Amino acid sequence: MDNKKINVLIPKEEVDKKIRELGEQISKEYAGKELHLICVLKGGVFITCELAKNITVPVSLDFMSVSSYGDETVSSGRVKIIKDLDDSIEGKEVLIVEDIIDSGNTLRYLIDLLNSRKPKSIKICTLLDKPERRITDVEVDYVGFQIPDKFVVGYGLDYMQKYRNLPFIGVVE
Repeated sequence: MDNKKINVLIPKEEVDKKIRELGEQISKEYAGKELHLICVLKGGVFITCELAKNITVPVSLDFMSVSSYGDETVSSGRVKIIKDLDDSIEGKEVLIVEDIIDSGNTLRYLIDLLNSRKPKSIKICTLLDKPERRITDVEVDYVGFQIPDKFVVGYGLDYMQKYRNLPFIGVVE
């Protein structure tokens, strides 16, 4: 993989602009409320931090780590919670923040699990959406970019824990 070429799919400037726009939209929709962001680790940390800076309503933050990939490039379909939330979400306006949604399996599992904890509401924000790959129906409230079914890295997305720190979204050739 280290010898592979990575072509820019979405440049840094476009990613930054889209995150600002998402922050403005979320701020308007949650005006007068407090918002609890749940960052889905590890990839979601990049968008969550930038998004939080662009949201003008009061924000609290927690982290979950779930996996259905391991070291594979295709979802295994089995979801494993690696790190659960630190705090209760009961009665809170919750926004799950993801780096990418493809099959929807992991997200569906997460939504069902979190709904059982009685939040006031749950919405979803993702930087990237691959609707072609959707197996499980999930409603995504805030989408940065719809992308083709290509293996992408950068801005939190990795290949075997590498390339997360690229400041753009790239396609591995």
